[in-house]
Amino acid sequence: MSKRINYSSGAKWEDIVGYSRAVQVGNTMEVSGTVASDENGVVGKGDFYLQTKYAIQKIEAALKRGGFALTDVVRTRIFVTDISYWQEVGKAHGEFFKDIKPVTSMIEIKALIDPDFLVEIEVTAVKAD
Repeated sequence: MSKRINYSSGAKWEDIVGYSRAVQVGNTMEVSGTVASDENGVVGKGDFYLQTKYAIQKIEAALKRGGFALTDVVRTRIFVTDISYWQEVGKAHGEFFKDIKPVTSMIEIKALIDPDFLVEIEVTAVKAD
């Protein structure tokens, strides 16, 4: 049976809500919904492209903690607050995944936890045997 490893970002919300930044079981890692934020707040305020790019860079860092890489990503789920910006979001996503080509969904949602967040992304990564 594969061992479960929870990875924390140290965010106060993890204990309040009861979640992990990422969870690895065997050769699979799931990364929680990721927004463009750092210790100073929202990154790329008002910019769908920059927020998407920053979120993917954060996801890449989370994957590396478990020995995974973006090339191991098999699925991305992209939540956007305004689907009319799909091209900006898609451009940033494509800069990281154009050769990897994971399956993906881009879904318009009403809002994210902070009104300045425009994009939230989660991924599933699987290491090939």
